[in-house]
Amino acid sequence: MRYDLDSSNSNGIRHASNGSQTPGLPKTPFSNGTNGHSSANGTSSSHQNGFASSISRTQTPTFFGHDREEVTRLLIQGLGDLGYHGAADRLSQESGYEVESPAVAAFRHAVLQGEWSEAEHLLFGSEPPGSEGRVSVSNGGHNGLKFAEDADSDHLRFRLREQKYLELLESNDLGNALMVLRQELTPLHQDKEKMHSLSSLIVSSPEELKRSLKWDGATGRSRNNLLQELSKSVSPSVMIPEHRLAALLDQIKQAQISKCLYHNPSTSPSLFSDHMCDRSQFPLRTVLELNQNSDEVWSLEFSHDGRRLASCGKAEDVLIFDTTSFQVLHRLTGHSGPCTCLSWSPDDSKLISCSMDNQARVWDVASGHSILTINHHDETVTTAAWAPDGQTFLTGSLHGPNRLCLWSVEGHLVHNWQIDYRVQDLAVSPNGQRLVVISAACQIFVYNFITREEEYSILLKDRMTCINISKDSRHMLVNMAKSERTKDKEQNTDIAVQCEVQLIDIETAEITRRFLGQTQGVFIIRSTFGGADENLILSGSEDSKVYIWHKENATLIETLDGHSPGSTNVVAWNPANPCMFASGGDDRKVRIWSKESNDSFASRRSNSSLRGGGLGRASYEPSVGIL
Repeated sequence: MRYDLDSSNSNGIRHASNGSQTPGLPKTPFSNGTNGHSSANGTSSSHQNGFASSISRTQTPTFFGHDREEVTRLLIQGLGDLGYHGAADRLSQESGYEVESPAVAAFRHAVLQGEWSEAEHLLFGSEPPGSEGRVSVSNGGHNGLKFAEDADSDHLRFRLREQKYLELLESNDLGNALMVLRQELTPLHQDKEKMHSLSSLIVSSPEELKRSLKWDGATGRSRNNLLQELSKSVSPSVMIPEHRLAALLDQIKQAQISKCLYHNPSTSPSLFSDHMCDRSQFPLRTVLELNQNSDEVWSLEFSHDGRRLASCGKAEDVLIFDTTSFQVLHRLTGHSGPCTCLSWSPDDSKLISCSMDNQARVWDVASGHSILTINHHDETVTTAAWAPDGQTFLTGSLHGPNRLCLWSVEGHLVHNWQIDYRVQDLAVSPNGQRLVVISAACQIFVYNFITREEEYSILLKDRMTCINISKDSRHMLVNMAKSERTKDKEQNTDIAVQCEVQLIDIETAEITRRFLGQTQGVFIIRSTFGGADENLILSGSEDSKVYIWHKENATLIETLDGHSPGSTNVVAWNPANPCMFASGGDDRKVRIWSKESNDSFASRRSNSSLRGGGLGRASYEPSVGIL
């Protein structure tokens, strides 16, 4: 499909994990002391942010190059996270190390019990009346816990006092709440807007308070969440981050995955061995060509359950295939122009098709009937997407007053964004928080999908042809197209120059990866996330090939011969089958790619056809469907 030519171009103590309830008090008494972890063979020891020991340590200070104390404390915390509290206690007794100091344990206890004055004094070191002899831990010459380098002490005080204020409001103790607001929060000179917001809560009921702040109160998770937040500002050598051992193991796995070019399993790598996937287990073979499309294939979409594949393009109809037998389930007719885009509803019961006849249609997938026609657009409907709840959907068009619209499933207009740009493509984040739209004039617009307001826009130097958002709603993937052409000296023809696919962080708007190699100029080429954990990036190309990159390191791992002559226009990965993807191109074919041999695939497909073709007649088994 040719790109819009009218667009412009510019570019505790039990050993509890952090944040969990601490059922008891420390087994060692609080005392004043100095930095470090000193031992007196069972006698009272002095410590600051340290850990009293009951035995002498005779082991070497390192463990295979790692600090013995750090490793031991991580193991104690990890055993507690696993529920092996007795083992954690025994390790602590034998090693002489504690997972955290008595001061930290007391601070944790104070926060989780709502003892706000005690918590503040433990954190910063000044002692409340009557607390002499409890805890005093040095912080570089100042009493209190040792902070991380970037800690903001005023902000930490504010967060403690804010929680105290909210809990007083929750209990309808308005007099004390007002006193905290005026005498404890205001003198900290924090954000004026925040203070105004907190002041307005005085007139709110407890229910309104919780609803407006999305806050679950003193008996919910709010204290645990606060403790977790505060712990990030305490030195990790003093207050080990929550579930630290598990986090380190995750990092080890991710480091191995990032080096595994063909990583595509649906299960997490084992910790017992180094991880490396074999290329033979990657879907690199065309096991089937579907030739039922009567013209160029421009759009391909697998249903979310992976049981169906829809295709459309330059022809006026839409095909739906069963992905077990690959028989045609429905040929959807009704459009009077080429079809540009497809979108499955979240429950896969409906399918939207967009067309150059200025219409979008919603189809009932079970019957194959058109159940709704959107005919309010004045020009080509280029794109559509469903809201995550499946109750509304969006359509985008190139021209007219209805270029970007939100519709109910009954066909009522819910919202019409008043925009002056031509909508090329759009996507809604899976968490339902954002709508991302790309224009035909090199811009990305990011909207708050809940409030409908624009958050920011990005101006790029090249045009974009498609947009995808990752399952975790953190990144957008866009294809870049260059208008200039270069000369193929052997063929004496103009060819598109090399372009790039960009991975952009939605929060920061920064480009995090560039995937290079595919060619793209005047035609719309679509890319997608692929693999079991979306660790791959795929794109079509005007040079007829399929390009596959490793997402984490942007390495081009495969270039596959796709659809010749002409362009490979679109690629789609089966979300329920990590070893199957499809591609479509100008040759009017849809290719199915797999790791399975052609004979094995054909045999299984034949058996499926004999059982009745799949949907409605034979159950779909994911273990069978993995190719």
